[in-house]
Amino acid sequence: MKRLSLILLCCAVALPVFAALSTGAAAPAFTAQASLAGREFTYSLTDALKRGPVVVYFYPGAFTSGCNIQAHTFAENMDQFIAAHASVIGISADKIATLNAFSADPQYCAGKLPVAADADGKIARSYDLKISAGRPGMKNTRGEDLDHDFVERATFIITQDGKIAAVIGGMRPDENVMKSLEIVRKLAGSKAVD
Repeated sequence: MKRLSLILLCCAVALPVFAALSTGAAAPAFTAQASLAGREFTYSLTDALKRGPVVVYFYPGAFTSGCNIQAHTFAENMDQFIAAHASVIGISADKIATLNAFSADPQYCAGKLPVAADADGKIARSYDLKISAGRPGMKNTRGEDLDHDFVERATFIITQDGKIAAVIGGMRPDENVMKSLEIVRKLAGSKAVD
């Protein structure tokens, strides 16, 4: 247990925090409409935590340049997250129809990464994240209108007891993924020692 506390302290000190919820806080539970490989399902954070730590990452929008990179990097590394007994869920204000396409696209989520719809921003606000209004005329990388608000990019690593072990922000999308993987590996390592 001492080692886990030390890991959590190191994570808290080493990472810039942009969200108001901080390390050690209780992570707000949520249920949301989600998609994996183009198939809709109901995602429950409470249920996911029964199986291990969860990486909850918020991103501005599907089919946008940074979010495309982040989703692709998560998908490429999903086996390593699973090996560390962690699951991942992406959350944006996109409509579920958009997320069905994004979750199945072989260039991005590649059928490996589930993504959830938070169209009203309720989940993002429960994590005290900033939400910005979209501007008229904005398009995604597919040339489609972006007709939703944008949540700031932030990642929360949540332990099985529902506590936030780390908050990651202020990094490039690919760095965000690799820092998340580093933290869940440390959590998996500390469990093996406890």
